[in-house]
Amino acid sequence: MKSLNGLYQKADWKEEKHVPVIYAPESVKKGEEVEVKVIIGEEIPHPNTLEHYIRWIKIYFYPEGAKFPIEIATFDFAAHGESDIYTEYFGVAKFKPNKTGTIIASSYCNIHGLWENSQELKVEE
Repeated sequence: MKSLNGLYQKADWKEEKHVPVIYAPESVKKGEEVEVKVIIGEEIPHPNTLEHYIRWIKIYFYPEGAKFPIEIATFDFAAHGESDIYTEYFGVAKFKPNKTGTIIASSYCNIHGLWENSQELKVEE
C-alpha cells in the first residue's frame, strides 16, 4: 500500500525554487497572535505557466506532545495563465498557539511533487 510518508522533499529554499519559505517569529507569548507568511520561489522564482505551476500551499502547526498537526490554512492557486492571469505563490495566516511546537509548510508542484519546510515556534508563559 502506498502512503505520503517519504514523498515530501526537502531542500534549502535559497537553492531550490519549490521549497516553501516560512516567515514567522521564533517565539511568542502564550495566546499571542502569530502571523505566518509562506512564499514559494523566494530566492529562485518558480515558473507559473499552464505546464508548470504550484497548485497549493498548506500551513500546519504541530504542538509538542500532540498526536496530530493542526491545519492552519490552505491556499489554492487555480489561475495558471487563464485569460493572461497568473497567481503568485504567497499566503498569510494568523493563529494563537498555547504550546511550543513546529510550523510546517507544504506545497505541491504539478511536475515535481510534494515539498515541505518547518520552523520551530517557542511559546512562553
